[in-house]
Amino acid sequence: MSVSAPGSILIRTQALTVLQRVLAAALPAEGCALLLGEIGGAAAADPGRWRLQRVWPCLNVWEPPGERCRRFAIDPREQLLAQRWGRERGLQVLGSAHSHPLSPARPSASDHALAFTPCLQLILSPIQDWSPRCWWLEGGAAGAASSRPLPWTMEN
Repeated sequence: MSVSAPGSILIRTQALTVLQRVLAAALPAEGCALLLGEIGGAAAADPGRWRLQRVWPCLNVWEPPGERCRRFAIDPREQLLAQRWGRERGLQVLGSAHSHPLSPARPSASDHALAFTPCLQLILSPIQDWSPRCWWLEGGAAGAASSRPLPWTMEN
């Protein structure tokens, strides 16, 4: 199934607060989480807007542990649990979030190399006040990857 890039992301205030705290708690390692919500606005009136409603905190299971300040990995079992939990509540996994404790909140070469594209990634960094940066990552020809920023707004 092909996924079209969202035009924008609507983030619930509570979800952003949870995400910021989960990622900050993981310091000095990269924190990570899955993002659950809906594709399309109310009753799909705005199909280009994705609505982030819940955050599924995950442990960073990157091996070796000493590299977790620069890398993250989400246990596939966490993804399955999040998908099941979301489906029971009419939500789906929209993408993932992680922190960059030592660098700006933009996709790194590793983020591109390890992503299952196309995908949504939210990246937060303490050096940018934990403000989320939303990115759409796509794989390109001959392994070339691209990313583009996505606008986001907050809702209560």
